[in-house]
Amino acid sequence: MRLMTFRYRNDIMAGLEKGDAVLPLPWPDVKSLIESGLDQVLEAAAAAHPIPLTDVQRLAPILKPGKIVAVGLNYLDHCLEQGKTPPEEPTLFTKFSTAVNHPDGEIRWDPNLTSQVDYEAELAVVIGKRAYRVSEEDAYAYVAGYTCLNDVTARDLQWRDKQWVRGKSLDTFAPMGPVLVTTDELPDPHAMPIRCWVNGELRQESNTNQLIHTVPKLIAFCSRAFTLEPGDIITTGTPGGVGVFRDPPVFLQPGDEVIVGIEGIGRLRNIVGPYL
Repeated sequence: MRLMTFRYRNDIMAGLEKGDAVLPLPWPDVKSLIESGLDQVLEAAAAAHPIPLTDVQRLAPILKPGKIVAVGLNYLDHCLEQGKTPPEEPTLFTKFSTAVNHPDGEIRWDPNLTSQVDYEAELAVVIGKRAYRVSEEDAYAYVAGYTCLNDVTARDLQWRDKQWVRGKSLDTFAPMGPVLVTTDELPDPHAMPIRCWVNGELRQESNTNQLIHTVPKLIAFCSRAFTLEPGDIITTGTPGGVGVFRDPPVFLQPGDEVIVGIEGIGRLRNIVGPYL
């Protein structure tokens, strides 16, 4: 199933995407739907009247995740472009939920705060039920689905702070979408091409089969330390090709178009808006 949170007229609701239409569902967003149980979707959709996608505004599938757990250095080519050895265990940090941004939303920042804003195409895992001390073997049972996420990063803040939270968490720095695709349609998250384009130029191109630490390992590793709850997000890391490690470095500027594409999910498009 392809689930979306959207605005129609003055209402925000969850929906099931079907072709060029969306079937509205009786939940205020996809997170609420996950908490209620995905097994109710098809029955609710059967009674829905379709709305053309052209009449709605797509929003981030998970509007207010309790946690965004991010993983650094999780593609070999991204480690190599930095001259770093792949980590034996996942490298975790967080993005605050106030950074969540929508498909077609503007990425914006204060130029007095940062001048080195970068893109990072990532596969995001959305947790479907409470998970604590979950084994790798059982991990998929705790996944609701997958979406695209752009881990936008202020590199100068990241290097200056010596840790990553502030540089990763500015408002608008977590665009997400365009839909959440459930595990029945994506049973293997490790076989999907992942790309990023900036102004039509292909900057990142890899495949999720290159993840160093797999989705089950990440869920097991995280849930060993802290409880994962429905709607929490684990964003799994970015491949090589980010702007800061290009020669010369290239950073985002107002007016740029950034597209993150993952086969089986779709394309997440955002424009860099004017400075704050």
